[in-house]
Amino acid sequence: MLRVLTLSTLFPSASAPNLGVFVERQTLGLTAHPDVDLRLVAPVGLPPWPLSRHPHYSDRVNLPRAEMWKGVPTLRPRFTNVPLTAGRFHAAALVATLRPVLANLRRDFPFDVIDAEFFFPDGPAAVRLGRHFGVPVSIKARGADIHHWGRTEPTARQVVAAGQAADGMLAVSAAIRQDMIALGMPGERISVHRTGVDGDRFAPRDRAVEKAVLGVAGPLVLSVGALIPRKGHDIVIDAVSHLPGTTLWIAGEGPERAALEAQIAQLGLADRVRLLGSVAHDRLPALFAAADVMALASASEGLANAWVEAMSSGTPIVITSAGGARETVDRPEAGRVVDRTATAFANAISDLLLLPPEPAAVCAAAAQFSWQANTDQLYAHLKALAERAPG
Repeated sequence: MLRVLTLSTLFPSASAPNLGVFVERQTLGLTAHPDVDLRLVAPVGLPPWPLSRHPHYSDRVNLPRAEMWKGVPTLRPRFTNVPLTAGRFHAAALVATLRPVLANLRRDFPFDVIDAEFFFPDGPAAVRLGRHFGVPVSIKARGADIHHWGRTEPTARQVVAAGQAADGMLAVSAAIRQDMIALGMPGERISVHRTGVDGDRFAPRDRAVEKAVLGVAGPLVLSVGALIPRKGHDIVIDAVSHLPGTTLWIAGEGPERAALEAQIAQLGLADRVRLLGSVAHDRLPALFAAADVMALASASEGLANAWVEAMSSGTPIVITSAGGARETVDRPEAGRVVDRTATAFANAISDLLLLPPEPAAVCAAAAQFSWQANTDQLYAHLKALAERAPG
């Protein structure tokens, strides 16, 4: 059996059920592999006492430190995130917390490899822990961990150093792999490892019926992503303002909510644009199936799961050329890759509404994304690292 320790600060919990659902799905797939024994460590970041006693953090404070999460043995140790330090001390704090936790775990579970599922702070911490325990380390890059943490001081040096020291790395797209190489990480140790999609849940449905259930008349554009500047929801709102009779629903929550609400009011779009807030992942299949177009004007991405889930639902996408966009939209039926402007988005959405591709053709474009392939590749990658390890 390959004994895998998966380390992920980006993982769902009772207090944050939508956090890292794609990491969860990947982990569940690997756990189900017949030759894998897996333990998950999902650290919880908190500010130092007494800030940690603020009611805002109560849900995180009260999480169990050990539990079975969907059949996966899971530890949730707390580590300190010092505010206003731009992440400078996050990795060091994570190492200090995890060293005794993993030493205790290792007595009963002598893991063969550490599988870090985000490049910061997981990556630098995993490298130091791997050296301490004498096991190989894999780090996966997903997007913001490279584009933000990998290019912002003081974390950039930590990210690059971790990539240079890791025994193996994974990237969610070929574009992210090239970005990692450009930062100085060794390309021969980086493999492209794409996400998967559940084709049974995210599948075409009768769009008219789904719209009727939701109470939507006319064209529906859906955008899925946190309400942060990087996702470009303001651009899509501007675009829809030029498409009379078109409704826009935005699924996500974040600090830009007030600014987006003000923009919607200023443009007089309150009857056509709706902020849905945080939407449970289980509710997304119906939304994707009802939408005529999924639009996301990201400034940066790795390879967004929302792109793939929309396509698998038969809904074409309009996105920017961020990350693995052109690897995903590899045919006209899949959608459009356009400039990050309201005009470009309005024109592309209008074209797709006027001449919509067949849902089956859109769905076929998502066939390259499979959770089984994701699991098989991840297992082979981690197995190879463990077999090459000395001793």
